[in-house]
Amino acid sequence: MIDTSLDYTGKTVCIIGGSAGIGNATAQAFLGCGAEVHVTGTRAGRSEYKKEDGSDFEGLTYHSLDAADDAAIAALRQKFDKLDVLICSQGMVMYKRAEFEPENFAKVIQVNLNSIMTCGGEFYDLLKEAKGSMIIVSSTAAFHATVGNPAYNASKTGAMGLTGTLGKAWAPDGIRVNGIAPGLIATKMTKVTTDNPKRREGTIRRIPVGRIGDPDDMAGLALFLCSPLASYIVGQTIVADGGLLL
Repeated sequence: MIDTSLDYTGKTVCIIGGSAGIGNATAQAFLGCGAEVHVTGTRAGRSEYKKEDGSDFEGLTYHSLDAADDAAIAALRQKFDKLDVLICSQGMVMYKRAEFEPENFAKVIQVNLNSIMTCGGEFYDLLKEAKGSMIIVSSTAAFHATVGNPAYNASKTGAMGLTGTLGKAWAPDGIRVNGIAPGLIATKMTKVTTDNPKRREGTIRRIPVGRIGDPDDMAGLALFLCSPLASYIVGQTIVADGGLLL
Protein backbone atom coordinates (compact mmCIF):
# COMPACT_ATOMS: atom_id res chain seq x y z
CA MET A 1 0.00 0.00 0.00
CA ILE A 2 1.28 3.46 -0.87
CA ASP A 3 2.49 5.67 1.94
CA THR A 4 0.37 8.81 1.56
CA SER A 5 1.83 10.69 4.49
CA LEU A 6 3.93 13.82 4.36
CA ASP A 7 5.53 13.02 7.70
CA TYR A 8 9.19 14.04 7.84
CA THR A 9 9.68 13.29 11.53
CA GLY A 10 13.26 12.15 12.11
CA LYS A 11 14.42 13.52 8.75
CA THR A 12 17.12 16.16 8.32
CA VAL A 13 16.67 18.79 5.62
CA CYS A 14 19.14 21.39 4.35
CA ILE A 15 17.98 24.24 2.14
CA ILE A 16 20.72 26.22 0.46
CA GLY A 17 19.33 29.72 0.01
CA GLY A 18 16.62 29.15 2.59
CA SER A 19 16.85 32.55 4.24
CA ALA A 20 13.92 34.11 2.37
CA GLY A 21 11.35 33.63 -0.38
CA ILE A 22 10.78 30.17 -1.84
CA GLY A 23 13.59 28.59 0.18
CA ASN A 24 12.32 29.93 3.49
CA ALA A 25 8.71 28.97 2.82
CA THR A 26 9.92 25.48 1.93
CA ALA A 27 11.94 25.32 5.15
CA GLN A 28 8.89 26.19 7.22
CA ALA A 29 6.82 23.60 5.35
CA PHE A 30 9.29 20.80 6.14
CA LEU A 31 9.51 22.01 9.74
CA GLY A 32 5.74 21.81 9.98
CA CYS A 33 5.94 18.19 8.82
CA GLY A 34 8.33 17.26 11.61
CA ALA A 35 11.76 17.63 10.03
CA GLU A 36 14.93 19.10 11.50
CA VAL A 37 15.61 21.94 9.07
CA HIS A 38 18.81 23.83 8.31
CA VAL A 39 18.90 26.89 6.05
CA THR A 40 21.70 29.01 4.62
CA GLY A 41 21.89 32.68 3.78
CA THR A 42 24.58 35.12 2.78
CA ARG A 43 24.32 37.34 5.87
CA ALA A 44 26.27 36.84 9.08
CA GLY A 45 23.25 36.03 11.22
CA ARG A 46 19.48 35.64 11.19
CA SER A 47 19.02 38.98 12.94
CA GLU A 48 20.10 40.74 9.74
CA TYR A 49 16.96 39.60 7.90
CA LYS A 50 13.51 41.17 7.97
CA LYS A 51 10.30 39.19 8.25
CA GLU A 52 8.62 41.48 5.72
CA ASP A 53 11.15 40.28 3.14
CA GLY A 54 9.94 36.70 3.60
CA SER A 55 12.36 35.55 6.30
CA ASP A 56 11.13 33.43 9.22
CA PHE A 57 13.74 31.48 11.18
CA GLU A 58 11.50 30.20 13.97
CA GLY A 59 12.49 26.59 14.59
CA LEU A 60 15.24 26.60 11.94
CA THR A 61 19.03 26.27 12.23
CA TYR A 62 20.76 29.06 10.31
CA HIS A 63 24.18 28.86 8.62
CA SER A 64 25.94 31.79 6.96
CA LEU A 65 27.12 30.69 3.50
CA ASP A 66 28.39 32.32 0.33
CA ALA A 67 27.20 29.81 -2.28
CA ALA A 68 29.82 31.13 -4.68
CA ASP A 69 32.56 29.79 -2.39
CA ASP A 70 33.20 26.07 -2.95
CA ALA A 71 35.37 25.85 0.17
CA ALA A 72 32.54 27.29 2.27
CA ILE A 73 30.16 24.63 0.93
CA ALA A 74 32.70 21.94 1.84
CA ALA A 75 32.92 23.40 5.35
CA LEU A 76 29.13 23.38 5.67
CA ARG A 77 29.05 19.69 4.77
CA GLN A 78 31.26 18.94 7.77
CA LYS A 79 28.52 20.18 10.10
CA PHE A 80 26.24 17.28 9.13
CA ASP A 81 26.41 13.61 10.01
CA LYS A 82 23.14 12.77 8.25
CA LEU A 83 20.98 14.33 5.56
CA ASP A 84 17.74 13.15 3.98
CA VAL A 85 16.81 16.12 1.78
CA LEU A 86 18.99 18.69 0.04
CA ILE A 87 17.26 21.61 -1.64
CA CYS A 88 19.27 24.00 -3.78
CA SER A 89 17.27 27.22 -3.81
CA GLN A 90 20.18 29.65 -4.06
CA GLY A 91 19.98 32.27 -6.76
CA MET A 92 20.78 35.77 -7.91
CA VAL A 93 19.99 38.06 -10.81
CA MET A 94 21.48 41.34 -12.04
CA TYR A 95 19.26 43.83 -13.81
CA LYS A 96 19.90 46.74 -16.19
CA ARG A 97 21.83 44.47 -18.59
CA ALA A 98 24.63 44.03 -16.05
CA GLU A 99 24.84 40.32 -16.90
CA PHE A 100 26.24 41.15 -20.34
CA GLU A 101 29.51 42.03 -18.61
CA PRO A 102 31.75 38.92 -18.48
CA GLU A 103 32.55 39.30 -14.78
CA ASN A 104 28.90 39.56 -13.83
CA PHE A 105 27.91 36.75 -16.16
CA ALA A 106 30.43 34.48 -14.48
CA LYS A 107 29.27 35.46 -10.97
CA VAL A 108 25.65 34.63 -11.69
CA ILE A 109 26.59 31.31 -13.28
CA GLN A 110 28.73 30.45 -10.26
CA VAL A 111 25.91 31.05 -7.78
CA ASN A 112 22.97 29.78 -9.82
CA LEU A 113 24.55 26.73 -11.46
CA ASN A 114 28.08 25.78 -10.47
CA SER A 115 27.31 25.85 -6.76
CA ILE A 116 24.48 23.36 -7.27
CA MET A 117 26.92 20.78 -8.55
CA THR A 118 29.27 21.56 -5.68
CA CYS A 119 26.48 21.11 -3.14
CA GLY A 120 25.37 17.85 -4.72
CA GLY A 121 28.90 16.52 -4.75
CA GLU A 122 29.61 17.48 -1.15
CA PHE A 123 26.40 15.97 0.25
CA TYR A 124 26.26 12.98 -2.09
CA ASP A 125 27.55 10.49 0.46
CA LEU A 126 24.96 11.46 3.07
CA LEU A 127 22.12 11.42 0.55
CA LYS A 128 23.22 7.98 -0.67
CA GLU A 129 23.30 6.64 2.86
CA ALA A 130 19.81 8.01 3.55
CA LYS A 131 18.35 7.07 0.15
CA GLY A 132 17.36 10.72 0.09
CA SER A 133 16.20 13.39 -2.29
CA MET A 134 17.73 16.45 -3.90
CA ILE A 135 15.62 19.28 -5.30
CA ILE A 136 17.06 21.83 -7.73
CA VAL A 137 15.09 25.07 -8.06
CA SER A 138 15.40 26.46 -11.57
CA SER A 139 12.87 28.72 -13.32
CA THR A 140 10.46 28.91 -16.22
CA ALA A 141 13.20 31.12 -17.71
CA ALA A 142 14.71 27.79 -18.75
CA PHE A 143 11.93 27.53 -21.35
CA HIS A 144 12.07 30.98 -22.97
CA ALA A 145 14.38 33.91 -23.66
CA THR A 146 15.03 36.54 -21.00
CA VAL A 147 16.61 39.24 -23.13
CA GLY A 148 18.07 41.37 -20.36
CA ASN A 149 19.45 38.50 -18.29
CA PRO A 150 21.64 36.10 -20.28
CA ALA A 151 23.42 34.65 -17.24
CA TYR A 152 20.21 34.05 -15.32
CA ASN A 153 18.71 32.32 -18.33
CA ALA A 154 21.78 30.20 -19.02
CA SER A 155 22.07 29.20 -15.38
CA LYS A 156 18.44 28.16 -15.03
CA THR A 157 18.52 26.26 -18.32
CA GLY A 158 21.69 24.56 -17.11
CA ALA A 159 20.06 23.74 -13.77
CA MET A 160 17.25 21.95 -15.57
CA GLY A 161 19.76 19.93 -17.58
CA LEU A 162 21.73 19.12 -14.45
CA THR A 163 18.56 17.87 -12.79
CA GLY A 164 18.04 15.27 -15.48
CA THR A 165 21.69 14.25 -15.59
CA LEU A 166 22.10 13.85 -11.84
CA GLY A 167 18.72 12.18 -11.67
CA LYS A 168 19.87 9.46 -14.06
CA ALA A 169 23.37 9.20 -12.58
CA TRP A 170 22.34 8.94 -8.94
CA ALA A 171 19.06 7.00 -9.09
CA PRO A 172 20.93 3.67 -8.93
CA ASP A 173 22.42 4.91 -5.64
CA GLY A 174 18.95 5.50 -4.20
CA ILE A 175 19.05 9.29 -4.56
CA ARG A 176 16.12 10.90 -6.32
CA VAL A 177 17.01 14.22 -7.95
CA ASN A 178 14.16 16.39 -9.25
CA GLY A 179 13.59 20.06 -10.00
CA ILE A 180 11.05 22.82 -9.64
CA ALA A 181 10.66 25.57 -12.24
CA PRO A 182 8.68 28.41 -10.65
CA GLY A 183 6.91 31.01 -12.71
CA LEU A 184 6.44 34.50 -11.30
CA ILE A 185 6.48 34.12 -7.51
CA ALA A 186 6.08 37.05 -5.13
CA THR A 187 9.52 37.32 -3.50
CA LYS A 188 12.09 40.02 -2.85
CA MET A 189 13.86 39.07 -6.09
CA THR A 190 10.74 39.65 -8.21
CA LYS A 191 9.76 43.02 -6.74
CA VAL A 192 10.93 44.69 -9.96
CA THR A 193 7.78 43.18 -11.48
CA THR A 194 5.39 42.70 -8.58
CA ASP A 195 5.85 46.26 -7.27
CA ASN A 196 5.31 47.76 -10.73
CA PRO A 197 1.52 48.04 -11.27
CA LYS A 198 1.74 47.98 -15.08
CA ARG A 199 4.05 44.95 -15.19
CA ARG A 200 2.12 43.18 -12.45
CA GLU A 201 -1.28 43.51 -14.07
CA GLY A 202 0.11 42.64 -17.49
CA THR A 203 1.58 39.45 -16.11
CA ILE A 204 -1.54 38.44 -14.19
CA ARG A 205 -3.58 38.75 -17.39
CA ARG A 206 -1.34 36.08 -18.95
CA ILE A 207 -1.61 33.64 -16.02
CA PRO A 208 -4.60 31.30 -16.47
CA VAL A 209 -5.20 30.85 -12.72
CA GLY A 210 -5.40 34.63 -12.41
CA ARG A 211 -2.80 35.31 -9.73
CA ILE A 212 0.92 35.60 -9.06
CA GLY A 213 2.37 32.59 -7.29
CA ASP A 214 3.18 32.44 -3.60
CA PRO A 215 6.31 30.80 -2.10
CA ASP A 216 4.01 28.34 -0.33
CA ASP A 217 2.93 27.03 -3.73
CA MET A 218 6.51 25.90 -4.35
CA ALA A 219 6.91 24.56 -0.82
CA GLY A 220 4.01 22.16 -1.30
CA LEU A 221 5.56 20.83 -4.48
CA ALA A 222 8.88 20.23 -2.71
CA LEU A 223 7.13 18.29 0.06
CA PHE A 224 5.51 16.09 -2.57
CA LEU A 225 8.66 15.48 -4.62
CA CYS A 226 10.66 14.36 -1.57
CA SER A 227 7.89 12.10 -0.28
CA PRO A 228 7.01 8.46 -0.98
CA LEU A 229 4.18 9.79 -3.17
CA ALA A 230 6.81 10.74 -5.76
CA SER A 231 8.98 7.63 -5.41
CA TYR A 232 8.88 6.91 -9.17
CA ILE A 233 9.67 10.46 -10.30
CA VAL A 234 13.33 10.97 -11.18
CA GLY A 235 15.18 13.70 -13.07
CA GLN A 236 12.10 15.77 -13.80
CA THR A 237 11.75 19.55 -13.58
CA ILE A 238 8.14 20.32 -12.69
CA VAL A 239 6.84 23.63 -14.00
CA ALA A 240 4.75 25.47 -11.40
CA ASP A 241 3.61 28.72 -13.02
CA GLY A 242 -0.18 28.82 -12.85
CA GLY A 243 -0.30 27.94 -16.54
CA LEU A 244 1.75 30.96 -17.69
CA LEU A 245 3.85 29.04 -20.22
CA LEU A 246 0.73 27.59 -21.81
